[in-house]
Amino acid sequence: MKSLIAATATVALLSLGGQQPAQAAGDAIALPKQDWSFSGIFGTFDRAAAQRGLQVYREVCSTCHSLDYIAFRNLADLGYSEDEIKAIAAEYEVEDGPNDEGEMFMRPGTPADRFPAPFPNENAARASNGGAYPPDLSLIVDARAGFEDYVYALLIGYEEAPADVTLMAGMNYNKYFAGHQIAMAQPLYEDGVTYADGTKASVEQMAKDVTTFLAWASEPNMETRKQTGVAVILFLIVLSGLFYASKRKIWADVH
Repeated sequence: MKSLIAATATVALLSLGGQQPAQAAGDAIALPKQDWSFSGIFGTFDRAAAQRGLQVYREVCSTCHSLDYIAFRNLADLGYSEDEIKAIAAEYEVEDGPNDEGEMFMRPGTPADRFPAPFPNENAARASNGGAYPPDLSLIVDARAGFEDYVYALLIGYEEAPADVTLMAGMNYNKYFAGHQIAMAQPLYEDGVTYADGTKASVEQMAKDVTTFLAWASEPNMETRKQTGVAVILFLIVLSGLFYASKRKIWADVH
């Protein structure tokens, strides 16, 4: 089920550019490779980067993109205290109900709530974004291997269109997007946020931080999964050694 949702997210993200000309054979776009802390079998999430990424999501991305599968209480995994989580949740209005009169009502968020979506439905989202549907970002980085590099590249790839390129109405030029014309406007600008830890908010820094946060959102249990995998491998190695030693001892008397 998770892989199906992730695949759907991939299609949704790629469709942000609307109708794109097919990319010519052999015209593959080289993405800038990044050194992600969570890569590899021993990789872990950079908590400071992920917290900065959450700030970028809340102040920039959340105006269009939902985070449907993440509850505020999940932020404890990023090092937030219970009081901090309560304070973050309370900044949001969440629909609840029905009340005794049978009506829905709005209330401050609690740690048990999930991040509210910016639009009530898909039609409203498309109407506010020129017909394009901003995908949910909960599983966007988990959509396929290496997608974190693509998300990062997409965020830093906006620039003026070359003189020989005519942009379609409502499109923006992005050198890392297939076809180079994308409906999503440039979201990140220099010093677009003021980081609480004082980090310089360059476009590249914000892109890397929010990608780290989205990688965590896509798989919050990644570190546990890797640790379990390493423990199982070590156990199997030791067990194999014991089996081999037992075999040699048992068959030694036979020979």
